[in-house]
Amino acid sequence: GWAAGGGGGARRLCLPRSGRLRPAGIDPRSPEGDSPKKYPRPAHREVQDHAPTIARAQAPAPGYFRHPAGGGYPVRRPPLAGGPRGTHDGPQSTGRRTTLESESDVDVFPPLPLEDWRDTKETLHRFLQIVGKIRLAGSPRSNHWWNVPFHLTGQGVTTRPMGPVRGGDSFCIDFDFVAHRLVVRTLAGRQVSFPLAGRSVADFYRDTVTALVALDIDAEPEHPYPYDLPDARRPFAEDHEHRSYDTAAVTRYWHILSQVDLLLERYAAGFSGKTSPVHHFWHTFDIAVTRFSEREITPPAGADPVTREAYSREVISAGFWFGDDTVPAPAFYSYTAPEPPGLADRPLYPDAARWSEARGSHIALLMYDDARAAADPWDTTLRFLDSAYRAGAELTHWERTRECPGGITDPRLRTSPAAG
Repeated sequence: GWAAGGGGGARRLCLPRSGRLRPAGIDPRSPEGDSPKKYPRPAHREVQDHAPTIARAQAPAPGYFRHPAGGGYPVRRPPLAGGPRGTHDGPQSTGRRTTLESESDVDVFPPLPLEDWRDTKETLHRFLQIVGKIRLAGSPRSNHWWNVPFHLTGQGVTTRPMGPVRGGDSFCIDFDFVAHRLVVRTLAGRQVSFPLAGRSVADFYRDTVTALVALDIDAEPEHPYPYDLPDARRPFAEDHEHRSYDTAAVTRYWHILSQVDLLLERYAAGFSGKTSPVHHFWHTFDIAVTRFSEREITPPAGADPVTREAYSREVISAGFWFGDDTVPAPAFYSYTAPEPPGLADRPLYPDAARWSEARGSHIALLMYDDARAAADPWDTTLRFLDSAYRAGAELTHWERTRECPGGITDPRLRTSPAAG
Protein backbone atom coordinates (compact mmCIF):
# COMPACT_ATOMS: atom_id res chain seq x y z
CA GLY A 1 0.00 0.00 0.00
CA TRP A 2 0.89 3.66 0.15
CA ALA A 3 3.96 4.39 2.24
CA ALA A 4 2.31 6.29 5.05
CA GLY A 5 4.55 7.31 7.84
CA GLY A 6 7.31 9.57 9.02
CA GLY A 7 8.28 8.23 12.38
CA GLY A 8 9.14 11.56 13.90
CA GLY A 9 11.15 12.53 10.86
CA ALA A 10 14.14 10.24 11.46
CA ARG A 11 12.56 7.31 9.78
CA ARG A 12 9.39 6.55 7.94
CA LEU A 13 6.86 3.95 8.87
CA CYS A 14 5.30 2.33 5.86
CA LEU A 15 2.35 0.04 5.35
CA PRO A 16 4.00 -2.96 3.71
CA ARG A 17 2.15 -5.72 1.98
CA SER A 18 1.71 -7.53 5.29
CA GLY A 19 -0.11 -4.51 6.72
CA ARG A 20 2.26 -4.29 9.71
CA LEU A 21 4.02 -1.01 10.42
CA ARG A 22 7.73 -1.36 9.84
CA PRO A 23 10.55 1.15 10.25
CA ALA A 24 12.94 2.42 7.64
CA GLY A 25 16.61 1.94 8.21
CA ILE A 26 16.18 -1.19 10.34
CA ASP A 27 16.44 -4.51 8.58
CA PRO A 28 13.48 -6.89 8.80
CA ARG A 29 13.83 -10.46 9.92
CA SER A 30 13.18 -13.28 7.52
CA PRO A 31 9.89 -15.22 7.81
CA GLU A 32 11.82 -17.90 9.70
CA GLY A 33 12.82 -15.32 12.32
CA ASP A 34 16.52 -15.20 11.48
CA SER A 35 18.42 -12.58 9.52
CA PRO A 36 19.84 -13.84 6.21
CA LYS A 37 23.52 -14.70 6.35
CA LYS A 38 25.72 -11.64 6.46
CA TYR A 39 27.63 -11.14 3.21
CA PRO A 40 31.36 -11.21 4.00
CA ARG A 41 33.57 -8.15 3.80
CA PRO A 42 35.95 -8.45 0.84
CA ALA A 43 39.45 -9.58 1.69
CA HIS A 44 42.33 -7.19 1.13
CA ARG A 45 43.42 -9.20 -1.90
CA GLU A 46 40.01 -8.57 -3.45
CA VAL A 47 40.40 -4.89 -2.63
CA GLN A 48 43.68 -4.76 -4.52
CA ASP A 49 42.16 -6.66 -7.45
CA HIS A 50 39.44 -4.06 -7.79
CA ALA A 51 41.57 -1.02 -6.99
CA PRO A 52 41.78 0.11 -10.65
CA THR A 53 38.00 0.57 -10.70
CA ILE A 54 38.11 3.49 -8.30
CA ALA A 55 40.21 6.58 -7.79
CA ARG A 56 42.90 5.78 -5.26
CA ALA A 57 42.86 7.47 -1.87
CA GLN A 58 44.68 10.75 -2.07
CA ALA A 59 44.77 14.26 -0.71
CA PRO A 60 42.03 16.48 -2.18
CA ALA A 61 42.78 18.76 -5.08
CA PRO A 62 42.82 22.50 -4.34
CA GLY A 63 39.32 23.81 -4.01
CA TYR A 64 37.74 20.37 -3.71
CA PHE A 65 36.33 21.07 -0.27
CA ARG A 66 34.33 23.95 -1.61
CA HIS A 67 31.67 21.27 -1.90
CA PRO A 68 29.07 22.52 0.64
CA ALA A 69 28.19 20.27 3.54
CA GLY A 70 24.73 21.48 4.32
CA GLY A 71 22.63 23.09 1.66
CA GLY A 72 22.56 25.72 -1.01
CA TYR A 73 19.96 27.04 -3.36
CA PRO A 74 19.40 25.03 -6.53
CA VAL A 75 19.38 26.87 -9.82
CA ARG A 76 15.83 27.26 -11.08
CA ARG A 77 16.65 26.56 -14.74
CA PRO A 78 19.70 24.29 -14.86
CA PRO A 79 20.90 22.13 -17.76
CA LEU A 80 19.19 18.76 -17.92
CA ALA A 81 22.13 16.43 -17.52
CA GLY A 82 24.57 18.44 -15.44
CA GLY A 83 26.74 19.18 -18.49
CA PRO A 84 27.17 18.33 -22.16
CA ARG A 85 26.69 14.76 -23.29
CA GLY A 86 29.83 12.67 -23.06
CA THR A 87 31.28 14.56 -20.07
CA HIS A 88 30.34 11.85 -17.54
CA ASP A 89 31.92 8.45 -17.07
CA GLY A 90 29.79 5.46 -17.98
CA PRO A 91 26.81 5.14 -20.31
CA GLN A 92 24.37 7.96 -20.88
CA SER A 93 20.65 7.59 -21.33
CA THR A 94 19.24 5.47 -24.12
CA GLY A 95 18.52 6.95 -27.51
CA ARG A 96 14.79 7.02 -26.77
CA ARG A 97 13.54 10.57 -26.49
CA THR A 98 11.75 11.00 -23.16
CA THR A 99 9.96 13.78 -21.36
CA LEU A 100 13.19 14.36 -19.48
CA GLU A 101 15.22 14.96 -22.63
CA SER A 102 12.63 16.80 -24.71
CA GLU A 103 12.51 19.99 -22.62
CA SER A 104 15.06 22.75 -22.95
CA ASP A 105 14.79 23.88 -19.33
CA VAL A 106 12.97 23.06 -16.11
CA ASP A 107 10.48 24.74 -13.80
CA VAL A 108 10.49 25.06 -10.04
CA PHE A 109 8.77 21.63 -10.13
CA PRO A 110 9.96 19.98 -13.37
CA PRO A 111 8.20 16.86 -14.69
CA LEU A 112 9.47 13.44 -13.68
CA PRO A 113 7.12 10.69 -14.94
CA LEU A 114 7.91 7.41 -13.22
CA GLU A 115 7.87 5.50 -16.50
CA ASP A 116 10.66 7.72 -17.86
CA TRP A 117 13.15 6.73 -15.17
CA ARG A 118 11.78 3.60 -13.48
CA ASP A 119 14.89 1.47 -14.14
CA THR A 120 17.25 4.24 -13.06
CA LYS A 121 15.20 4.87 -9.91
CA GLU A 122 15.37 1.18 -8.97
CA THR A 123 19.15 1.21 -9.32
CA LEU A 124 19.64 4.52 -7.50
CA HIS A 125 17.32 3.41 -4.68
CA ARG A 126 19.60 0.45 -3.99
CA PHE A 127 22.70 2.64 -4.20
CA LEU A 128 21.17 4.88 -1.54
CA GLN A 129 20.28 1.91 0.65
CA ILE A 130 23.86 0.63 0.59
CA VAL A 131 25.28 3.95 1.75
CA GLY A 132 22.35 4.50 4.14
CA LYS A 133 23.10 1.24 5.89
CA ILE A 134 26.70 2.37 6.33
CA ARG A 135 25.34 5.55 7.91
CA LEU A 136 23.18 3.43 10.21
CA ALA A 137 26.21 1.38 11.26
CA GLY A 138 28.60 4.33 11.62
CA SER A 139 26.54 6.99 13.42
CA PRO A 140 25.45 7.37 17.06
CA ARG A 141 21.79 6.72 17.65
CA SER A 142 19.61 9.82 17.92
CA ASN A 143 16.08 10.36 19.19
CA HIS A 144 13.43 9.07 16.76
CA TRP A 145 16.28 7.63 14.63
CA TRP A 146 17.19 11.06 13.25
CA ASN A 147 20.76 9.82 12.72
CA VAL A 148 19.73 7.46 9.91
CA PRO A 149 18.54 9.47 6.84
CA PHE A 150 20.42 11.60 4.33
CA HIS A 151 20.59 15.40 4.24
CA LEU A 152 20.87 17.53 1.10
CA THR A 153 23.92 19.48 -0.02
CA GLY A 154 24.43 21.95 -2.83
CA GLN A 155 25.46 19.10 -5.14
CA GLY A 156 23.56 16.05 -3.96
CA VAL A 157 22.97 14.20 -0.69
CA THR A 158 25.26 13.35 2.21
CA THR A 159 25.49 10.96 5.12
CA ARG A 160 26.98 13.80 7.19
CA PRO A 161 30.21 13.09 9.11
CA MET A 162 30.35 9.71 10.87
CA GLY A 163 32.66 7.77 13.16
CA PRO A 164 35.29 7.29 14.14
CA VAL A 165 34.45 3.59 14.05
CA ARG A 166 36.63 1.32 16.21
CA GLY A 167 39.51 3.78 16.26
CA GLY A 168 39.49 4.81 12.60
CA ASP A 169 39.19 8.28 11.10
CA SER A 170 35.92 10.19 10.91
CA PHE A 171 34.43 10.04 7.44
CA CYS A 172 31.59 11.21 5.22
CA ILE A 173 29.99 9.77 2.08
CA ASP A 174 28.43 12.08 -0.53
CA PHE A 175 26.42 11.43 -3.65
CA ASP A 176 27.51 14.17 -6.04
CA PHE A 177 24.67 14.51 -8.55
CA VAL A 178 26.44 17.26 -10.49
CA ALA A 179 29.52 15.18 -11.36
CA HIS A 180 27.54 11.93 -10.85
CA ARG A 181 30.10 10.38 -8.53
CA LEU A 182 30.22 8.83 -5.08
CA VAL A 183 32.79 10.55 -2.86
CA VAL A 184 34.14 9.12 0.40
CA ARG A 185 36.22 11.55 2.50
CA THR A 186 38.02 11.34 5.80
CA LEU A 187 38.63 14.08 8.34
CA ALA A 188 42.35 13.78 7.58
CA GLY A 189 41.69 14.89 4.00
CA ARG A 190 41.98 11.59 2.16
CA GLN A 191 39.33 10.73 -0.39
CA VAL A 192 38.16 8.09 -2.83
CA SER A 193 35.57 8.61 -5.55
CA PHE A 194 34.13 6.73 -8.50
CA PRO A 195 31.45 7.31 -11.16
CA LEU A 196 27.84 6.35 -10.45
CA ALA A 197 27.04 5.53 -14.07
CA GLY A 198 27.99 2.25 -15.69
CA ARG A 199 27.72 0.19 -12.50
CA SER A 200 25.42 -2.57 -11.37
CA VAL A 201 24.33 -2.66 -7.74
CA ALA A 202 26.90 -5.42 -7.20
CA ASP A 203 29.63 -3.21 -8.71
CA PHE A 204 28.56 -0.25 -6.58
CA TYR A 205 28.55 -2.35 -3.39
CA ARG A 206 31.99 -3.76 -4.16
CA ASP A 207 33.47 -0.36 -5.00
CA THR A 208 31.94 1.33 -1.95
CA VAL A 209 33.31 -1.29 0.45
CA THR A 210 36.64 -1.20 -1.40
CA ALA A 211 36.79 2.58 -0.92
CA LEU A 212 36.19 2.21 2.82
CA VAL A 213 38.96 -0.37 3.11
CA ALA A 214 41.35 1.83 1.08
CA LEU A 215 40.72 4.64 3.58
CA ASP A 216 41.14 2.32 6.60
CA ILE A 217 37.49 2.81 7.58
CA ASP A 218 36.11 -0.18 9.46
CA ALA A 219 32.43 0.22 8.62
CA GLU A 220 30.00 -1.71 6.46
CA PRO A 221 26.28 -2.53 6.30
CA GLU A 222 25.34 -4.97 9.04
CA HIS A 223 22.73 -6.48 6.73
CA PRO A 224 23.83 -6.00 3.08
CA TYR A 225 20.46 -6.76 1.53
CA PRO A 226 17.76 -4.44 0.12
CA TYR A 227 15.20 -3.28 2.66
CA ASP A 228 11.50 -3.80 1.89
CA LEU A 229 12.11 -4.24 -1.85
CA PRO A 230 11.08 -7.21 -4.03
CA ASP A 231 14.63 -8.62 -4.04
CA ALA A 232 15.11 -8.32 -0.27
CA ARG A 233 16.63 -11.83 -0.09
CA ARG A 234 19.33 -11.13 -2.68
CA PRO A 235 22.60 -9.66 -1.35
CA PHE A 236 23.66 -6.35 -2.87
CA ALA A 237 26.89 -8.08 -3.91
CA GLU A 238 24.93 -10.45 -6.17
CA ASP A 239 22.64 -7.91 -7.86
CA HIS A 240 23.83 -7.60 -11.45
CA GLU A 241 20.27 -6.92 -12.67
CA HIS A 242 19.91 -3.28 -11.62
CA ARG A 243 22.46 -1.21 -13.53
CA SER A 244 20.56 1.64 -15.25
CA TYR A 245 21.80 5.18 -14.59
CA ASP A 246 20.39 7.94 -16.79
CA THR A 247 22.25 11.12 -15.81
CA ALA A 248 19.45 13.35 -17.12
CA ALA A 249 16.89 11.54 -14.98
CA VAL A 250 19.07 11.62 -11.87
CA THR A 251 19.76 15.32 -12.37
CA ARG A 252 16.02 15.95 -12.62
CA TYR A 253 15.43 13.90 -9.46
CA TRP A 254 18.01 15.97 -7.61
CA HIS A 255 16.52 19.27 -8.83
CA ILE A 256 13.09 18.22 -7.59
CA LEU A 257 14.53 16.96 -4.32
CA SER A 258 16.31 20.30 -3.82
CA GLN A 259 13.21 22.38 -4.50
CA VAL A 260 11.08 20.22 -2.21
CA ASP A 261 13.76 20.46 0.49
CA LEU A 262 13.55 24.26 0.34
CA LEU A 263 9.76 24.16 0.37
CA LEU A 264 9.71 21.86 3.41
CA GLU A 265 12.21 24.14 5.16
CA ARG A 266 9.81 27.04 4.56
CA TYR A 267 6.90 24.96 5.88
CA ALA A 268 8.89 23.86 8.94
CA ALA A 269 9.73 27.47 9.81
CA GLY A 270 6.10 28.12 10.73
CA PHE A 271 6.24 25.96 13.86
CA SER A 272 8.42 26.66 16.91
CA GLY A 273 7.82 23.37 18.68
CA LYS A 274 9.95 20.28 18.27
CA THR A 275 10.54 19.70 14.55
CA SER A 276 12.73 17.19 12.77
CA PRO A 277 15.28 18.22 10.18
CA VAL A 278 14.21 17.78 6.57
CA HIS A 279 15.31 14.22 5.82
CA HIS A 280 15.75 12.17 2.65
CA PHE A 281 14.85 8.60 3.56
CA TRP A 282 16.75 5.84 1.82
CA HIS A 283 14.19 3.25 2.86
CA THR A 284 11.16 4.59 0.99
CA PHE A 285 12.95 7.08 -1.28
CA ASP A 286 11.02 10.12 -0.06
CA ILE A 287 11.76 13.40 1.71
CA ALA A 288 9.88 14.60 4.80
CA VAL A 289 9.76 16.83 7.87
CA THR A 290 7.81 16.14 11.07
CA ARG A 291 6.28 18.35 13.75
CA PHE A 292 5.80 17.01 17.30
CA SER A 293 3.54 17.68 20.22
CA GLU A 294 4.80 16.91 23.72
CA ARG A 295 2.01 14.38 24.18
CA GLU A 296 3.42 10.92 24.81
CA ILE A 297 1.81 8.07 22.89
CA THR A 298 0.95 4.66 24.20
CA PRO A 299 2.10 2.35 21.41
CA PRO A 300 -0.12 -0.51 20.27
CA ALA A 301 0.34 -3.87 21.91
CA GLY A 302 3.21 -5.78 20.37
CA ALA A 303 4.94 -2.73 18.89
CA ASP A 304 8.64 -3.38 18.32
CA PRO A 305 11.27 -1.22 20.07
CA VAL A 306 12.07 0.73 16.89
CA THR A 307 8.44 1.69 16.36
CA ARG A 308 8.08 2.64 20.02
CA GLU A 309 11.00 5.06 19.78
CA ALA A 310 10.01 6.57 16.46
CA TYR A 311 6.37 7.15 17.42
CA SER A 312 6.78 7.95 21.10
CA ARG A 313 5.13 11.34 20.58
CA GLU A 314 2.15 12.61 18.61
CA VAL A 315 3.28 13.79 15.16
CA ILE A 316 2.10 15.56 12.03
CA SER A 317 4.39 14.79 9.10
CA ALA A 318 4.67 16.29 5.63
CA GLY A 319 6.68 15.16 2.65
CA PHE A 320 7.08 14.19 -0.98
CA TRP A 321 7.02 10.74 -2.56
CA PHE A 322 8.55 9.91 -5.97
CA GLY A 323 6.13 7.05 -6.70
CA ASP A 324 6.54 3.31 -7.18
CA ASP A 325 4.63 0.34 -8.62
CA THR A 326 1.89 0.71 -6.00
CA VAL A 327 1.39 4.47 -6.41
CA PRO A 328 2.92 5.10 -9.85
CA ALA A 329 3.03 8.89 -9.65
CA PRO A 330 4.85 11.41 -7.45
CA ALA A 331 2.84 13.25 -4.79
CA PHE A 332 3.05 15.56 -1.79
CA TYR A 333 1.57 14.08 1.37
CA SER A 334 0.74 14.74 5.02
CA TYR A 335 -0.62 12.62 7.84
CA THR A 336 -1.31 12.80 11.58
CA ALA A 337 -0.31 9.94 13.87
CA PRO A 338 -2.11 8.65 15.77
CA GLU A 339 -4.99 9.60 13.51
CA PRO A 340 -7.79 11.45 15.29
CA PRO A 341 -11.43 10.60 14.50
CA GLY A 342 -12.91 12.72 11.72
CA LEU A 343 -9.59 13.61 10.07
CA ALA A 344 -10.72 12.55 6.59
CA ASP A 345 -13.79 14.81 6.88
CA ARG A 346 -11.69 17.96 7.19
CA PRO A 347 -11.25 20.17 4.10
CA LEU A 348 -7.99 20.32 2.17
CA TYR A 349 -6.57 22.94 -0.19
CA PRO A 350 -6.70 22.95 -3.20
CA ASP A 351 -9.76 21.16 -4.55
CA ALA A 352 -7.48 18.63 -6.27
CA ALA A 353 -6.13 17.44 -2.90
CA ARG A 354 -7.80 14.47 -1.25
CA TRP A 355 -7.67 12.08 1.67
CA SER A 356 -6.54 8.61 0.63
CA GLU A 357 -7.40 5.56 2.76
CA ALA A 358 -5.03 2.64 3.33
CA ARG A 359 -5.98 -0.09 5.82
CA GLY A 360 -8.12 2.16 7.93
CA SER A 361 -5.74 5.15 8.03
CA HIS A 362 -5.82 8.33 5.95
CA ILE A 363 -3.13 10.38 4.29
CA ALA A 364 -3.61 13.75 2.62
CA LEU A 365 -2.40 13.72 -0.99
CA LEU A 366 -1.71 16.40 -3.56
CA MET A 367 -0.45 14.76 -6.72
CA TYR A 368 2.69 16.33 -8.09
CA ASP A 369 1.18 17.02 -11.51
CA ASP A 370 -1.75 18.84 -9.87
CA ALA A 371 0.69 21.03 -7.97
CA ARG A 372 2.66 21.69 -11.17
CA ALA A 373 -0.54 22.72 -12.98
CA ALA A 374 -1.38 25.39 -10.40
CA ALA A 375 -0.82 29.06 -11.23
CA ASP A 376 1.64 29.23 -8.31
CA PRO A 377 2.88 25.67 -7.58
CA TRP A 378 5.02 26.72 -4.62
CA ASP A 379 2.27 28.62 -2.80
CA THR A 380 -0.34 25.99 -3.65
CA THR A 381 1.79 23.23 -2.12
CA LEU A 382 2.52 25.23 1.03
CA ARG A 383 -1.19 25.92 1.46
CA PHE A 384 -1.91 22.21 0.97
CA LEU A 385 0.54 21.26 3.72
CA ASP A 386 -0.87 23.96 6.00
CA SER A 387 -4.43 22.75 5.43
CA ALA A 388 -3.46 19.16 6.26
CA TYR A 389 -1.55 20.32 9.34
CA ARG A 390 -4.52 22.42 10.47
CA ALA A 391 -6.84 19.45 10.09
CA GLY A 392 -4.72 17.28 12.38
CA ALA A 393 -3.70 20.00 14.84
CA GLU A 394 -7.24 21.19 15.49
CA LEU A 395 -8.62 17.70 16.04
CA THR A 396 -5.77 16.80 18.41
CA HIS A 397 -5.87 20.23 20.16
CA TRP A 398 -2.29 21.29 19.52
CA GLU A 399 -1.31 24.64 21.05
CA ARG A 400 -1.64 27.48 18.55
CA THR A 401 1.05 29.41 20.44
CA ARG A 402 3.68 27.19 18.83
CA GLU A 403 2.81 28.44 15.38
CA CYS A 404 5.14 31.18 14.18
CA PRO A 405 4.28 32.49 10.70
CA GLY A 406 7.40 33.55 8.86
CA GLY A 407 9.59 31.90 11.48
CA ILE A 408 9.07 34.78 13.95
CA THR A 409 8.29 33.90 17.58
CA ASP A 410 8.41 37.35 19.18
CA PRO A 411 4.90 38.96 19.17
CA ARG A 412 6.26 42.49 18.75
CA LEU A 413 8.45 41.53 15.81
CA ARG A 414 5.48 39.85 14.11
CA THR A 415 3.69 43.19 13.90
CA SER A 416 6.78 45.27 13.07
CA PRO A 417 6.98 46.49 9.43
CA ALA A 418 10.69 45.58 9.46
CA ALA A 419 9.78 41.93 10.12
CA GLY A 420 8.16 41.68 6.72
